[in-house]
Formats: sequence, structure tokens, C-alpha cells
Amino acid sequence: QVQLVESGGGLVQAGGSLRLSCAASGRTFSSYVMAWFRQAPGKEREFVAAIGRTAGSTHYADSVKGRFAISRDNAKNTVYLQMNSLKPEDTAVLYCASSVGLRYLSASQYEYDYWGQGTQVTVSS
Repeated sequence: QVQLVESGGGLVQAGGSLRLSCAASGRTFSSYVMAWFRQAPGKEREFVAAIGRTAGSTHYADSVKGRFAISRDNAKNTVYLQMNSLKPEDTAVLYCASSVGLRYLSASQYEYDYWGQGTQVTVSS
């Protein structure tokens, strides 16, 4: 069982930045593919970014490419999402997700095994 706990959400003005963290339990964090998803009110959950086991590879949704950066620190069992140039349409609950079995950086929520409880990000105009 893997437990994921997100933090760092909040209210920010358009153009601002936030850094989210996701702390994972367990001693095999380096074996997980990690990802961030988000869900806006009335919308389905959507992919944001994913990162490989050694942080050597990343994958982003087109909507956040160039503005968001995913990273990880395997020594701290933590994955991060740096969000810059935030827009009101980025308002959503952000979820951290992990997978042990994935061999590629999937954008499908159905291929991730464990999820955090989510952290709210609100961007005001």
C-alpha cells in the first residue's frame, strides 16, 4: 500500500506561481512512475504531468507545457509540481498519483494505482 499526501495548494492571482509537493510512503518510491492530474468543477479529471523513476524523462499536457515543471527527489520520497504563469483556467483540485507497473509515462488516470486526497489550487483573475 502506498500513501500519497499532497500539499502546497492555495489561492493565487493570475500570473503567479505555486509549488505543490506530494510525499509518498514506502521504501520503494524510486520504483514508481509519478504523475499529477487535476479536476476542475464540472469537468473530468485530466492529466497534467508525469515523471519517470529516475527523473530522466517527463511528459506534460499541452495546456501546461512551458509553464509547469514536474520533478522528484527520491531521497525524500517526494514529487513536486512547480506551476508558473498560472491562469484562472488552472483552477482545480490537483491530485498526485503513482504506479509501480507502468513502463511509460501514461496520461491515463486508469493506469495509476494510488492517489492522494487532492489539494485545491484557485487562480483569481
